[in-house]
Amino acid sequence: MKSRRQALILELIDKEPLHSQEQVVKRLQQRGFEATQATVSRDIKELGLVKRSGDGAYQRTGTEATSPESALSALERAAGDFLRSVERVQQLVVIRTGPAQAQPLAIALDRARLPEIAGSIAGDDTILVIARGARVAAALVKRLKEYTAA
Repeated sequence: MKSRRQALILELIDKEPLHSQEQVVKRLQQRGFEATQATVSRDIKELGLVKRSGDGAYQRTGTEATSPESALSALERAAGDFLRSVERVQQLVVIRTGPAQAQPLAIALDRARLPEIAGSIAGDDTILVIARGARVAAALVKRLKEYTAA
């Protein structure tokens, strides 16, 4: 039962954007599966699903953006939606978000493949970005702040 339910969840998120666990529960019920929000939450975690940076819909881990332009647009939207503060310490950039919002923003950063970023590490509400130097870190901070001002 669990494996069939999880397979159906994957099928559902591949076919349509589902933005909340409640939407997933409703779609499962429409297909004849009774599931609670708590069950769906565990399924999402076990399946390793993440939220898309562009629209917040669930997706499989590792799903890439289709083009560099759309990846940059997704980064702009994610920064506008999730970024609360950004601070540079030498070549490190510390980004603060709301609870559970660091992952979608970090995914958007990774997919944008900005040349100034060597790598990043994301927690629940904080992202540590390692820039390729102090000067490019300052430029990255400025860029991210511009996304939130727009």
